[in-house]
Amino acid sequence: MKFIWVFHAKRIKQLSIIVMMALFAAGFLYIERSQLPVFSTSEGPQAFYRAETDDNRIALTFNLSWGDKQVGPILEVLSQKKVDQATFFVSASWAERYPDLVKQIKEAGHLIGSHGYQYKNYTSWEDEKVRKDLIRSKQVLAELAGEKPTLLRPPNGAFDKRVLALAEKQEYSVVHWSVDSLDYQNPGVDAIVDNVMSNTSSGDVLLFHASDSVKQTDKALPIVIDQLKEKGFTFISVEELMASTEANSEEIK
Repeated sequence: MKFIWVFHAKRIKQLSIIVMMALFAAGFLYIERSQLPVFSTSEGPQAFYRAETDDNRIALTFNLSWGDKQVGPILEVLSQKKVDQATFFVSASWAERYPDLVKQIKEAGHLIGSHGYQYKNYTSWEDEKVRKDLIRSKQVLAELAGEKPTLLRPPNGAFDKRVLALAEKQEYSVVHWSVDSLDYQNPGVDAIVDNVMSNTSSGDVLLFHASDSVKQTDKALPIVIDQLKEKGFTFISVEELMASTEANSEEIK
């Protein structure tokens, strides 16, 4: 079965939508989201942003590239709230420094994706440098986590059509997000909760962080999880969310 991911953008100069028969689409997608131009076709590289679904299932994701103080408390919250299918996008250079934490994440039942190796913007690098970073990251995480990562969130979330093509050649699926908690700004627990609760709908990919730079995530997270559950949301893995999306085509210029 073939799936076409649907993307949305904050700033769209021109918008046209072509609806075609299920399981077939021949459109081009171009997204201009902040500094993230994304181009995809039904046959070529693509990045997953959110699923078009109405079953109230969402995916919880964390970026992780620095420090060892916040991972434990966040894992404890997820355990207490019985959320065992989060995805941690881990910088491989961080993983080398903290292999025991990689093991803890894996043993808790969470999925480990790649966040690159050096944590530098791929969009500013030449192809060969990006390729080597992708390969090195995969090798390190495969060794430490026991399996090759198949999901990639490029460092800083920065990618373009060239990076998508390079990632595809390394058998990665690029995963972005549709709801940003803004926890990295440390705006206060209430603000983090509001950022998530006021923007989350069925099929969303939620972005949090687990690096030491975030000081309030472990306190906001249990509130967010409780309130989302009260609204009828259930948490599934990014992979499940990707597999459950409807087949649609959308052309955005």
